[in-house]
Amino acid sequence: MHTRESVLGEVDLALIHALQIAPRASWTQLSAVLAVSPDTLARRWETLTAGGYAWSSMLTARRGTEATLYAWVELECVAGDAETTAIELAEDPYTLGVHQVTGDSDLILLVNCPDLQALDGYLAGRVRRLPGVLRARTQVVTQLHNRPYRSRIEQLTPGQAQHLAELTGAERRIRTTRAYPHVTELDQRIVAELAGDARRSAAELARQCGTSESTVRRRLEALGASGACHHHCLPAPRFSGRPVWALVTADVPPLDVAESVASLGRLRQTRVVTSVTGRHNLALAMWLRTVEELHDVTAALVRAAPALRITGTAVSLRTHKIGAQVLGADGRRTHHIRPSTAP
Repeated sequence: MHTRESVLGEVDLALIHALQIAPRASWTQLSAVLAVSPDTLARRWETLTAGGYAWSSMLTARRGTEATLYAWVELECVAGDAETTAIELAEDPYTLGVHQVTGDSDLILLVNCPDLQALDGYLAGRVRRLPGVLRARTQVVTQLHNRPYRSRIEQLTPGQAQHLAELTGAERRIRTTRAYPHVTELDQRIVAELAGDARRSAAELARQCGTSESTVRRRLEALGASGACHHHCLPAPRFSGRPVWALVTADVPPLDVAESVASLGRLRQTRVVTSVTGRHNLALAMWLRTVEELHDVTAALVRAAPALRITGTAVSLRTHKIGAQVLGADGRRTHHIRPSTAP
């Protein structure tokens, strides 16, 4: 059962892929790779973002010297209240994913908090107090095995991708990646300004954050090279050709986890691979072309990692939020939620 075919053209997908490789590349640099004029690319990107069909966003992965904490939260809701509850939670800065799903739960959230104390405060003081919530089950992510929001569009040829990396210095930044830097309050303010649009100019960021353009460029270079922030340039899933979000939970013997997650991460469909606490030790999020594809994908997971035992699956009836981006009932981005920069 297809929910919606892709409405994005080849140029659109190539542009999105290029911006996944080089988020802040100039239109001139992109033009040299895509063979489309800079003005045309700029107009096309404006059309895509204004229409809610695509976005480019950035989120911090660390606070100070410590990584932020992720958790999967499953909610059971009062009959008829799941959508209202999802819409409300999508407006929270701590939610990076809000999915209305099939199965034992009504909603699945991906939550990002500074630490366990903040997670407890958010769940106890906010989520469990909502009138539509009956029960909440939380699985803390003990290890994030790959970067969230990574691309699997692969629209550019290897030669184009290499050319773009050379033009923008992306290859050099990868080679010189060093240990995570201390993520300062200024860094968090800069990245928070980029949550809605990762292509905002250094001049605009400098004005908003009360610093110089050179400081903004230097801090973005350091954060990007170290992996201390997550960039994601994505098409709205309903219009991408992969509209179906699914979460697969599984058990793997502890000694087999490293080998298994390496194999699972190479599969095209898997976007997020996490080790978690609770009834199972792995949770994998993915985007599929059809609901029926889930059967083939779970079989592929087991073939790729023979030690893995599938313990559950959930398919999204509607995705309300991805990262900082809130989606409307028609699947298009409506607005973004500025992430909290509080410690």
